[in-house]
Amino acid sequence: MQNAAPITVLIIDDHPMMRDGIAFSLQARADMQVVGQAKDGVEGVALYLKHLPAVTLVDLQMPGMNGIQTISEIRKHNSKARLVVLTTYSGDAQVVRAIKAGASGYVLKNMLRQELIDTVVAVHAGLRRVPPELAAEIVDHVDADDLTSREIEILRIVASGNANKAVATHFGLSEETVKGHMKNILAKLGANDRTHAVMIALKRGFLDG
Repeated sequence: MQNAAPITVLIIDDHPMMRDGIAFSLQARADMQVVGQAKDGVEGVALYLKHLPAVTLVDLQMPGMNGIQTISEIRKHNSKARLVVLTTYSGDAQVVRAIKAGASGYVLKNMLRQELIDTVVAVHAGLRRVPPELAAEIVDHVDADDLTSREIEILRIVASGNANKAVATHFGLSEETVKGHMKNILAKLGANDRTHAVMIALKRGFLDG
């Protein structure tokens, strides 16, 4: 009986040592073949179109075109592309963004090797795979209102230590409008104050990417 063709994999990550480590883990298996490695999203999309891999691994945090943008761009070319996110960060907001963009799997870099292999196999089979602790985070916040892009922008400025007046000046808004945004942000995040809101937003990944 003829052996099944290996699962072809493309790695997109801006850290050479991480790419090499992942490639080494996958190439050690007879049922997987790394067909390309890219250092950023732009190169990754080009290599995807060249090789059309069965599964693409995408680092979430990259300079220029980040992981979410890379996933979206690949999905524009192929709506059936199977993608797995690689990240050091476990915020649920980032997981949701990645899944909405088209990712089917999510692997924390400190959980690589067997978890990565199992995720590649599962995603190739058409399944979705998210680590249990991340799935639990998503469930915990599934009914919560998402922050709008403007609210996230405002919170970024607040996180740098700016008061409402400085935030208002930065965006060309009235101070009352900023206060209204902050009130909504606190309510959505269940935060007690501005500092608490920033801490929650950082933990959940709203301020990443």
